[in-house]
Amino acid sequence: MMRYISGNATEKEKADIAKWLNADPVNMREFLKLRELHDIMIWQKVPPSGSGRISAGRESGATMRKILIEALKVAAVVVVTLLVVRQIFPAMMDQRGVRMHSVTVPSGQHAELTLSDGTQVWLNTNTTFTFPEYFSEKSREVKLDGEGYFKVTKNEKQPFIVHSRYDVKVLGTEFNLISYSTNQGFEASLLSGSIELRKEGSTDIFVLRPNERAYTRNSQLVRGTIIDYSQFQWKQGIISFRNESFQEIIRKLELYYDMDIIIKNKDALNYRCTGKFRTKEGIEHILKVLQLDNPFRYRTDEQFNTIIIE
Repeated sequence: MMRYISGNATEKEKADIAKWLNADPVNMREFLKLRELHDIMIWQKVPPSGSGRISAGRESGATMRKILIEALKVAAVVVVTLLVVRQIFPAMMDQRGVRMHSVTVPSGQHAELTLSDGTQVWLNTNTTFTFPEYFSEKSREVKLDGEGYFKVTKNEKQPFIVHSRYDVKVLGTEFNLISYSTNQGFEASLLSGSIELRKEGSTDIFVLRPNERAYTRNSQLVRGTIIDYSQFQWKQGIISFRNESFQEIIRKLELYYDMDIIIKNKDALNYRCTGKFRTKEGIEHILKVLQLDNPFRYRTDEQFNTIIIE
C-alpha cells in the first residue's frame, strides 16, 4: 500500500490495489487515511514504514486497520493522539501553493501536535486547527477555532500568528487561547513571554505580559490576572472548576460533551462549585458528583441529545 501511495508500485500492484479499493467503500476510506498520513510524514521528514507490497485482493479490513495503526505510530510526533481526532481533512492549498492540513477534535477528547518548526500545540474538545506543511520565511501562520495551548518555538525573524476572533502574534512563548466560533467569548492567557492581540481590520494592539489574561466583556477586551492554573489541565484530559457558577459549569459541559443542557431549576443558577474530573468519566458522572453538594435532579432525553436540570 505504501509503495502505491508513494508512486513506486508495479503495474500488478496498482491493479491489485484498484481491485481492493473498488471492493468496498470502507477500503477507500482506509486508503484516504493512509494517504493523508503519508503526506504528513513527508512533511515531518519521517520515513514511512511498511513499504513492502500488500496484496489488496487478499488482505482483510482488519489487516488494513493494523497497517493504519502502525502508520500512526510512525506519525506520533505529528499528532500524538491522532486516533481521537474526528477528521483529518484533505489537504488544501493556500495562496502560495502550500498544502494546508486541518484537524478536528471530537467532544470529550483532546489532541497534541508538533508543527514543522518544533512548536507544540494541544487542542481541546470540539476544536478545529488548520496549519501548513511548512512555514514561510517571514511568518508562521495557523488558524484556531476552539481552544488551544501553544508552546511556540522562538524565532524573532519569523513571528508566529494564530488567526482566531483576535489575531494573536508571538515570537516565542507559552499561552492558552479560547476562541470558539459557536461562542462569542474570547480569552487568551499568557504563561511566559509576551503576546500581541489585534482585531482584524484594527490597528489597536493589546499586549499581554506573563500571568495576565485578556478576555471579552461587552464585546471589549479587558485585562485580568491568571488565578487558577489548573484550568490548563485540560491538556491531560482534566476538567477543572474553581468556585465557578453552575451556569458556567453547564456551559463548559455542553461544549465538552456536545450536548444541550436545559436548566429548569432556577435555584441551581445560585450554586458555585469546585472540583476536578477526568473527561473520560463522562458527563453523568460529573453531574452525580455535583449533586452531592447541590440539590438538583436531572434527566436525559437521548432522542434529542439533551439533559434537563430539574
